[in-house]
Formats: sequence, structure tokens, C-alpha cells
Amino acid sequence: MPAIKTGKVLVTGANGYVAVWIVKKLLEEGFSVRGTVRSESKAPYLKNLFASYGDKLEFVVVSDITKDGAFDEAVKGVDAIQHTASPFHLNGSHPDDMVVPAVAGTQSILQSTLKHGTNVKRVVLTSSCAAVEELHDDPRVFTEEMWNKQSIDEIEQKGSKSSPSHWYRASKTLAEKAAWDFVKDHKSEISWDLVAMNPPYVYGPVLQELDGVASLNLSMWLWYKYVLKGGADLKELVTVGGNGVDVRDCANAHVRSMTVEEAGGHRILTSGGVYRWQDWVNAARKIQPDLPEGDTSFDSASIVHPIVFHTDKFEKILGLKYHTKEETSHAILENFKERGLWDGKAPKS
Repeated sequence: MPAIKTGKVLVTGANGYVAVWIVKKLLEEGFSVRGTVRSESKAPYLKNLFASYGDKLEFVVVSDITKDGAFDEAVKGVDAIQHTASPFHLNGSHPDDMVVPAVAGTQSILQSTLKHGTNVKRVVLTSSCAAVEELHDDPRVFTEEMWNKQSIDEIEQKGSKSSPSHWYRASKTLAEKAAWDFVKDHKSEISWDLVAMNPPYVYGPVLQELDGVASLNLSMWLWYKYVLKGGADLKELVTVGGNGVDVRDCANAHVRSMTVEEAGGHRILTSGGVYRWQDWVNAARKIQPDLPEGDTSFDSASIVHPIVFHTDKFEKILGLKYHTKEETSHAILENFKERGLWDGKAPKS
């Protein structure tokens, strides 16, 4: 499909952490944006945040994204879709409590696009690295050609006795698989193609509406806890970690996946690299030396990380480069001060 260079873009779940950055990037590049939110109360903050763009930003309410026809009106007249929304639900007692809503939410937006998205040329789906990676004792490198079959097998074999982490991971895997299956099954009927974005933990400055530190999204609450407040023992800092990406890189990749023709039909891992929490502590202390020092004996180069992602598409197809941990940390510290989440001082011992 041709790249989308102008027009109107639907961003579902527009008030989310990554989604607000996607909205910002789209508006900066001249697109008009229609955002979906779960309730009217979520729209005023965003309208004020992007007030300078006037009527180039509009909102519609989609209270339950899993319902048939939920997006029928929202997709009308848009040229592309950034589907970041995920179902909101309480923790359940069975894997289906996560899997069924996740799959239904993905199928809902695609069904609406099939029926009413006559102008749509590309759908960008926010998936997850959880749909790619599996957990093994030995270190492994994962690529976009790989799928997380492990979590699906786990919930099928053990049901409610399986680990809730596998429920989540299976839900992301099956939701993305449902999207690719939909495109395959309706190939002769659709005039758009699909791109799936597979980010890991996302870190960076926050634009979304907040009510203090407690309302931070999980990844940034953890960053605040470990890096700013020293809220972990030394062993935790050097043993707990994963893969991460700057929120600005993640958002830029979403937009580039829409505007670059060659991205169509691809899954794209967007990981800026591996870390232990001590890596983030060290990065932040280069900007703010009086922050908690953690474990000064930590040797990052000696760590063998169990999961590493091959992310060539980010640079080769999208033409992007990642922020360093120091650059991300600097942006977070400035952002937290501006948002009143941190006073710029190290915590008292």
C-alpha cells in the first residue's frame, strides 16, 4: 500500500502513555487526528494540551472496544489507524478473562474498518514483545519471525492454574495473531495493510493526564521507584531488568510505520536495548549525581541477558535511531520536575 503522507488518522486509546506521544507526533507532522477515549472526561485535558492545533484534533467516545461495531463511526473518513487501545478489565480467575477481551478488541476495530473504513490505507497495531519472546533458562535472541507459543501452550494445558503472567503474554500473542489472520482471511475485501509494533517496557517523559506519582503508568512508576527514590535493595537493582525503549522512539516508530511504504505487512520490534535497573540508576546519576547510587560494584558488561531482540527493521525500514539511556533519563528528570512529580532533589536517607 502507498505510504500515508497526509490526511486524518484515528488513534484509539488516545489518552494512553504511548498514544499521547503518537498524537503529538502526528499533529507535528501535519496530520489531523481523531482520538478515541473511553469517556468524555478524558478529552478536555488532551484538547488543552494540544490547543494550538485547533480543529485538527477531535475526539469520539468508545466506551467498550470489545463490542461489535464499537468503532463503526470512528473509522469513517480516516486515512489510517493507530490502534493502541487495549481492553480494560479487572484481574480475573481464568486466562480467558484476559485473552477473550484482547482478541475481541482487535477484531472489533478490524471489522469496523472492513465495513466502514473506506478511506483507510494502513492499520498500525500496538502489540508487544510479549507476542514474540519466550522464557527459557538459556539466553536467546528473538526476531520478528518468532512467536510466543510457550504462553499459549501454558494456558491451554494448565488453564486457571497457569501463571497470570502467561495470561497476559498469551493475550497479546493471540490478539496479534487474530489481526494477521483477519488480514489473510479478508485479503480480497480490504484496501489496507497491517503493521504490528512490538515494543518492550516503555520509558521516558510523560504527557498523559496525571494525578500525582501514584497515577503513573507501571513502567514509569517503576522508574520513579528504582531510580529516584532508591526503592529497591541492591540485589534487586542488579538482577531485575529486561528490554526497554524510549517513549519518543516508540511513538516515532508508530508514525513512521504508517508513512513508510515498505513497512506494510511487517512486525517491528522496537527495543532500545537491555538493562538491569542499576543501568538506569547509573545513567540518571550522570545527570543528577546526588541520586541514590545503588550498587557501585555493578559491572553491566558482564551481564548475560536472557532475552535480546534483533531490531534491524527499526533502523533499516523506518530510518530511526534510539535514544540512549542517558538521553532518556535527562528527559525524564526534566519532565518530572515540570510536572511536579519530583522536586529535583535526592531523597533524604
